[in-house]
Amino acid sequence: MKGVWSGRRCTLRAMLLAAALAPAVASSQGYPSRPVRFIVGFVPGGVADLMARSLGQKLSEAWGQQVITDNRPSSGGVLSMQITANAAPDGYTLLLGSSTQFSITPALRPNLPYDPVRDYTPISRIAMTPVILTVQPSFPAKSIPELIQVAKSKPGQMNYGSPGYGGAPHIAAELLKRTAGLDIVHVPFKGGGESIVALLGGHLQMLFGAVSTSLPHVKGGRLRALGVTSTKRLTATPDVPTFAESGLPGFEVEQWYGIFAPPAMPPAITRKLNQALVRILESDQLRKEFSGQGIEVVSSTPESLATYVKAERARWGKVLNDLGIKEQP
Repeated sequence: MKGVWSGRRCTLRAMLLAAALAPAVASSQGYPSRPVRFIVGFVPGGVADLMARSLGQKLSEAWGQQVITDNRPSSGGVLSMQITANAAPDGYTLLLGSSTQFSITPALRPNLPYDPVRDYTPISRIAMTPVILTVQPSFPAKSIPELIQVAKSKPGQMNYGSPGYGGAPHIAAELLKRTAGLDIVHVPFKGGGESIVALLGGHLQMLFGAVSTSLPHVKGGRLRALGVTSTKRLTATPDVPTFAESGLPGFEVEQWYGIFAPPAMPPAITRKLNQALVRILESDQLRKEFSGQGIEVVSSTPESLATYVKAERARWGKVLNDLGIKEQP
């Protein structure tokens, strides 16, 4: 009788589990049945916005449902994180998140109203992108070694711009300052577009920014690119050397991006989202489109993205501490 009762209990547990999962499975089969919202924590026109709109269009084509990009810019992307964390876990609110929101801002601001690990459901990594250093064509340096010489001859007199405090471009600049022993002043902006306008207008001596927003001006001859912070040269800028090639071995700063959803997402919808994204990310069309913007496409399982977020949070915390970059007053 004991064996029979044990068998009945196992059967009962299986039935209860199946009953609990049935709504999620059913909802995943009909998902999506209405428009999906893509939250982006940065201004329109930047690299995150570009990726969200491109992925959104391809998801819309695959699903037959509209995917709307919803830009919610704020310092460190905090507002977009709050909106996503508080949204219903039904797959209709997605976040295009980055290392700024999940790794850097939490290290700079320990009292955030969200937890980057606990409050989100990872879906997939989508991309990596380096920082590019640009100057005006009239700037008296055509390489990073020459720029270092010019900056050292004018300590405290030169400035550099970035799309914002605490982002990968800011970190890349501070790493260059420490590595080369430079005294240059940071001028943060509210996005890549504003910072490029300032450089083009002669208000900055140099700019550390995203390849996607800088590239049109480099190709048009309005800006000169001196280097990229990736480990190898980009397909989009084959003539632009890496910082490592320019006499700074081991110099690497890349920003990562991923897709996240609110916490407690049904596993069936998470899997369906991941499968749809991976199919798009692995297509030759998207890889060609993104590589032309200096963006390296990557994809992952939800589980590996969760592990990656934890590791990156620890890594960037150490980098910021070593560079002395603290919470902005």
